[in-house]
Amino acid sequence: MQILMIRHGESEADILKVHEGRADFPLTELGRKQVRLMAEKVKRRFPPEFIWASTLRRASETAGVLANTVGCPVQYEDELMEHNNGVLAGLSYEEAKKYPRPKEAHERIENGESDIEFRMRIEVIFSRILSSSSYDRIAIVAHGGVINNLLRSFLKMPVTKEFGFHNGDTAIHLVEITASQSRRVHFLNDTSHLEALELELP
Repeated sequence: MQILMIRHGESEADILKVHEGRADFPLTELGRKQVRLMAEKVKRRFPPEFIWASTLRRASETAGVLANTVGCPVQYEDELMEHNNGVLAGLSYEEAKKYPRPKEAHERIENGESDIEFRMRIEVIFSRILSSSSYDRIAIVAHGGVINNLLRSFLKMPVTKEFGFHNGDTAIHLVEITASQSRRVHFLNDTSHLEALELELP
């Protein structure tokens, strides 16, 4: 089974320069253009048969456009929401400085979840998605932090923040679990569909 992991488009939080996480901002107009380009590329090259998506607006809107473009069903899951960053959600970067940050993987930001809790949440939903999917190709539309943990889970990596996988707006990653259960990475962080937007710039 092939698994597409797709990040949402630009959201209003990116423009406002605030912490997002669980703050539920919609896509910007640029974000919607990015999503349309991504969806057309996915339809042409590797259309999924089923989509799983986060319920936060920036991801659910992205998934909805993809589902309509490809013509496949989508299921929204709260467990695919971005890291619960507690009191930081929606705060400006300056305001957020007054809150101490966790130093260890088991520590939480106030009203949030720890890195370990985040990873375990993603492990559970990823396991459920894989065990309940009998498709040749699926897509998971979510967030940068979620996709990082999905890839760490897929590659059986430890819980750590010493490294990460870059996720641009509407970045596409493609991995595969073969019939023999070997795991393959086809490509990561493909945003070449956004080159069309760069050509529009004056």
